[in-house]
Amino acid sequence: MVTTSEVGVFEELPTRFRPELGTVLVAGATGYIGGRLVPELIERGYTVRVMVRAESPEHTERWPAAEVVAADALVEDEVFQVLEGVDTAYYLIHSMLVGPRRFEDADTQAARNFRIAAEKRGVKRIIYLGGLGDTQAMLSTHLSSRSQVAEEFKKGAVPTTVLRAAIIIGSGSASYEMINHLVRRIPLFLVPSWAKTRCQPIGLRDVLTMLIGVLELPETAGRTFDIGGSDILTYETMLKTHADVLGKKRMYIPSPVSNIAFYSYITSLLTPIPAAITWCLMESVTHDVVCEENDIEQLIPFRRLSCKEALVLALSREEQDSVSTRWSDSYPPDYELAIKLSEINGPPTYTSSYSLVTSKKAKALFKSITHIGGKNGWFHSTFLWRIRGAIDRLLRGVGTTRGRRSATGLRVNDVVDFWRVEEIQQNRQLLLRAEMKVPGYAWLEFRVDSISGDKNRLSVNAYYKTKGLWGRTYWYIFLPFHHFIFDDLIKQIERRSAE
Repeated sequence: MVTTSEVGVFEELPTRFRPELGTVLVAGATGYIGGRLVPELIERGYTVRVMVRAESPEHTERWPAAEVVAADALVEDEVFQVLEGVDTAYYLIHSMLVGPRRFEDADTQAARNFRIAAEKRGVKRIIYLGGLGDTQAMLSTHLSSRSQVAEEFKKGAVPTTVLRAAIIIGSGSASYEMINHLVRRIPLFLVPSWAKTRCQPIGLRDVLTMLIGVLELPETAGRTFDIGGSDILTYETMLKTHADVLGKKRMYIPSPVSNIAFYSYITSLLTPIPAAITWCLMESVTHDVVCEENDIEQLIPFRRLSCKEALVLALSREEQDSVSTRWSDSYPPDYELAIKLSEINGPPTYTSSYSLVTSKKAKALFKSITHIGGKNGWFHSTFLWRIRGAIDRLLRGVGTTRGRRSATGLRVNDVVDFWRVEEIQQNRQLLLRAEMKVPGYAWLEFRVDSISGDKNRLSVNAYYKTKGLWGRTYWYIFLPFHHFIFDDLIKQIERRSAE
């Protein structure tokens, strides 16, 4: 049984594997929590079906023991097809990443479609992970949306188990990365009044443990449970706790400014988390998010992690370069539906290519290629990539601070700064698709091609598909930089390739 630091410690659960359960569906499997839950369910012995928005070879490679089916939760007929033969469905979909103005309606509609399709299919149970907050108070748009989704499921005939969680602390989570980057980068914190608000963060390991636990306890069907860690603290105390974990001395002084929009925007500039997400998360900080009841502790008794323990575990996974899922796996929200290079009509409008011939082996060259970006930088002229990323963040784009999930490994759909991996052919090709704000569509391709004997051609190709005067002007503005950046980049890749 898997017992690594951030996964469910199943040996501590009073529940047992239920072989009588049929297919278990995970809707939202490509998200942060869903991506961690799927392998745990498979390891536990369940027959798992994962619901994704678009088919990709990466999904079957990632979960070879699961059935992968594509469906859009906003299309009821597609959801109906996916739910055929499903016993229990985990619903881990939320649309927070589309921004505060749109996700509430999208969340409710997707939940309604799922509920109706589940009723028609005779699904026995739905398990939903929602947000924690006082249901009698004026909730933020984010928490209100989560509450509405829970209420939508409760309207139906399918018994729904609702778990309500506050901040989830785990390697790769948006909340953890916000805290981690702020504490590392800011020596002096101007503390707004809302930083005194209480919260009850929960470790990722504990969330997964409870998600598995309620599946295996039939008596939890049709009930709502608040889930949290072992301590209650303020947001200011959370920052101080992480500073203590990192061994950083930081100063904290009261701030006369408490505007959340201002703080969320500054946070988006100082951390990898884009403004659309920081706003949704920070909009909730004016409300206490503390468990109103602890009934689940009697049903699933085990020792909950403290905030400090969860932070330490997240940090250790990050230092070991073993982060399996990350908030960026689902951002931007439409990345799965983006146009691929192989799908564009006709050839790219513009192409720029640079290459060299080397005696280095293809495996060594490709390994060097896959280390590009993130903390490793771009080997040459990294400052120019950072400037372009900073401009993108000012325009509320993803920027380069998004980094990457792993410093040493890549898989399809991973992010690399303001790019996303579109295709990988081991030891031959890495194709990246641009996700920065650009008037058109752009790709960056790295290739290793055998030419003769022990010689290989290492090349980098920039592809750009655009229409209109502004798109063409954009290309010619940046064209002079291509030779300076790409010619030296491939030389650095070749130079850093170990035999």
